[in-house]
Formats: sequence, C-alpha cells, structure tokens
Amino acid sequence: MFVWSMVRPFLPRTLLKYYIGHLMRRHARWLVGFLDPWLTITIGEHDGGGRMGFGVVYDRAKAYLSNQCASRARSLRAELVARGADRFVLSMDHNEEIADEFRGATVWWHSVSAGGAVPQRSYRLVFHERHRELIVESYLPHVSREGRAIMASRRRQKLFMNTVDRHNSSWSYVVFEHPSTFDTLAMDPAKKRAIMDDLDAFRNGRDYYARIGKAWKRGYLLYGPPGTGKSSMIAAMANYLDYDIYNIELTSVTTNIELQRLFVETKAKSIIVVEDIDCSADLTGKRDKNPPGPDTNEDVAARKVTLSGMLNAIDGLWSACGGERIIVFTTNHVEKLDPALIRRGRMDKHIEMSYCCFEAFRFLAKNYHGIEAHPLFDEIKALLHEAEITPADVAEHLMPKCAADDAESCLTSLVKALAEKAKGNGTAKINSMDDFPKDDEIVLDK
Repeated sequence: MFVWSMVRPFLPRTLLKYYIGHLMRRHARWLVGFLDPWLTITIGEHDGGGRMGFGVVYDRAKAYLSNQCASRARSLRAELVARGADRFVLSMDHNEEIADEFRGATVWWHSVSAGGAVPQRSYRLVFHERHRELIVESYLPHVSREGRAIMASRRRQKLFMNTVDRHNSSWSYVVFEHPSTFDTLAMDPAKKRAIMDDLDAFRNGRDYYARIGKAWKRGYLLYGPPGTGKSSMIAAMANYLDYDIYNIELTSVTTNIELQRLFVETKAKSIIVVEDIDCSADLTGKRDKNPPGPDTNEDVAARKVTLSGMLNAIDGLWSACGGERIIVFTTNHVEKLDPALIRRGRMDKHIEMSYCCFEAFRFLAKNYHGIEAHPLFDEIKALLHEAEITPADVAEHLMPKCAADDAESCLTSLVKALAEKAKGNGTAKINSMDDFPKDDEIVLDK
C-alpha cells in the first residue's frame, strides 16, 4: 500500500482506468460464466433482425416444434391444415417454454414476442455450455432437416395479398384452392404444351441461371381483352408448379421503397402477380419533358409507385435477393405500357390471350357436355372465323341454366350469339404486339 501510494501520482489517469477496467471486465466475464453456464441462441422471424426477409431457420424451427410440443406445452396455438379440413396444426403460443432432448442433452425452447408497431417473434434456444459443440454441429442441423421435412408434408399453396397495417404494407394470406389447371384450360393444345415446357425449364434451371449470371426469375406478360382467361392461366401455372401466389395491389402501395420491400419479402417458389398493370399505376410511359417544379403535398400523395420504382423492383439489384420467382403482369391494353417495362429480360414471355378459337371451343364442349362431335360444330367453326368472342362468353352459353338445357340447346344458343356478332362485323382486333419481336412469343388466337 505504501509503494502504491507513492507510484499512483505518477501514472496517467487514462492508462490506469484502461488496465483496471480491462482486468475487471475479464474477471467479470469469467465470474458470470462460472455462475451462469447457460448459453442462448436466438432465431428471429426475419433475417437480420428487420423486416426485409423472412427467416428460413425460424420457419423450420416452428415446424419442428409444432411436431414436438403438442404433448408438452401448456399454451398452444391452433391452425387449420387447410380450409375445410378438420385437422389442426399446434404450435407454441407466445411466452411459452418447452424442453427437448437430443443425445442425452436437454435444451429449452422459449417463444418470445417483442412489442412495437410491428411485433417481432423469435425462438430462444437455451442449453448448457458443455453441450455447445453438440448443439451447434448436430442439433441445429437436425432441427433444420426435420422442420423442412415437416413443412414439405404439410405444404399448402397460399395466396398472399398486400394489406395496409398502421400505414405499412405487409403480406397476409389465405389458402389457395383455385381449381384451374392446364387440363381444364381452354386453349390450343400445342400452345399449352409450349407454356408448360417453358415452366419446366425454369423450374429446373437453377444451375443454368447461375452459370449465365442471371437472377433465377422469369417474367410473363399476359395480354388480351377481358374474359380471355388471364387469371385462369395464372392459377393453372401456380397449380402446375405448386407455387404460392403473391398478388400485389399497386394502388395500396405508397412509395417505391415500400414496393421493393414487398418484393423482397416474397419467398422462393412463388408467382408475383400484378393484374391490370395499366390501370394500377402510372406505368404508361408518359414522361414529362418539362423540368419539375416544387412538390406539393397533393403531388407527393398522387405520385405513389413510379415506372422507375417498378423497373428497379422487378429487374434491379433487389430482384436477385432470393430465387425461383416468376413475375406475371396482366393487361387489357398492352399498347399503353412503356416498352421498357415489358422488354425481353423483364417480361421474357409475351402470351396473347385472345378470342376463342375452334380448338378451344371443342375443349369447352367436351368439358361442359362430354361431346367431341356434333352437327353444329362445322357451323360454329365457320362463325368463329368471322366473329370475335371470348372463351368466357363461350363457356357462358355452354353452361346449362336449367335441367331442360342439353347440349343441343346450349350449342344453338352459341350459334345465335356468334351469328349476331358476325353480322355486326365491327369488332376489331385489339392488343396487337407489332412493336415487339415474335421469335419468343406465344399467341393464343385464331
């Protein structure tokens, strides 16, 4: 103590604080580790602790725990396996805890929900320090594998919609149960086969897209008059690939940044749909050549999503976040869209959904009445070359309205409607694509 009292006045205060503080922190960590040997791993619902991407590990841990906690947890949450089903999937409720064992080691799972404008859910895995290597090297991979297998066995197609929650857009979903398939879609079989082959090539193209240095995504432009089956085509694509659908309503998206965030929050194996894109936002290519003046509140509120924001979302750096995504635009007036929005590389496949052809009519007749030939077929074939009628209108005439309606009466009704349209002969073809190359185009018309 005498020596310390003599030396202390000559030591710099900052140097003294640094060494004493470092020594205390080192021993404090040792003391805490000695008194509390338990370690914690947090698995968040969103990657990076934010809202810019769902955590795959979180989803797999949730599936794994739902399979383990039914007989152990005291507080559970129940979800239907599918709409109309009577079987439930149980998962841990918030602030619940269960124990699990793995190769002689006991671990504890805590379900945590942090408050705030956007609740952040997470799982906390607690285990003893002596099991660190076992948990990290073996248990967590085991949870991931088991969770992935359970998710595959409970796979349900979902239809996501962007909704506004406290001034922020977020995704909500319902179970997707649309009955449309390529087997029920009325179109030329050759054109249908071409689309299915293109979808197969995309689904199996992970290595190919990586080799050529492109993001694993593909764009489809469906254009044509109303009633030509654009929505049914999207449902058939989703059912064929077993993908989820994210339907973006642009009128509820307020900024370009919000649109990019919605795109990033979509998961792989999904179809991102913007229906009637010519009506949803000002993406028609009208560019003001005059220098902009000062913005007013009305200007900012009316601007919403811009063409550049949409281009960056579907084809910018953000588009490479994730993979195996299909982007589909639909429109009734393709000539109104900016060419930059639907050029090859963004909308890779242009599919014209046009008026009903004879092959599509035969398909509908077989579906609705089980007939493949009829004396009126020749007359209908001739009228279809003169009149323009959508598959939806043809299906309406073929659908029986009462018990007395049979194939004969339905076909007669269709002949009358076609004759009236042919007599008018004033309907012009719309939605032409003369301004775009035809080498990679599928045209579903007569």
